[in-house]
Amino acid sequence: MDNTKYDSLKLENQICFPLYACSREVIKQYKPFLDELNLTYTQYITMMVLWEKKTLTSKELGNYLFLDSGTLTPLLKKMEAKGFLSRRRSEEDERNLVVSITKAGEHLREKAVEIPGKIAQCSRLDPEEIETLYHILYKILKNDIAAQDEAKS
Repeated sequence: MDNTKYDSLKLENQICFPLYACSREVIKQYKPFLDELNLTYTQYITMMVLWEKKTLTSKELGNYLFLDSGTLTPLLKKMEAKGFLSRRRSEEDERNLVVSITKAGEHLREKAVEIPGKIAQCSRLDPEEIETLYHILYKILKNDIAAQDEAKS
């Protein structure tokens, strides 16, 4: 039997697997720092957008984070319960949910400011490799978005 026919199904030949495994490992590095802030990784990246934008719709937030509303809605409810953000219906269009950072959420920024530096110390990559990887990953994301947009039209 010709096993080369199935080589494409070997885990070692999948680009998705090292991306998946690496993502899990990197997120694991964040956990002790985020536990101190009472945040999960997904809540942390949500806060990063809110620290920058202050107020935006849940749809805009989902676009920044590559999260759908089914994932974002329970996440935002938990974060609102922690007092880090507020949610309200848009006065212009009640179909839109507006998400805003609170004072408690802003206060977290001061506690989180050192996390990127601590994570960078965990990496075994030099700055040039990090920059290259960053550009490659965003190129993949942009290609995936373009393909999704093409499929919708």
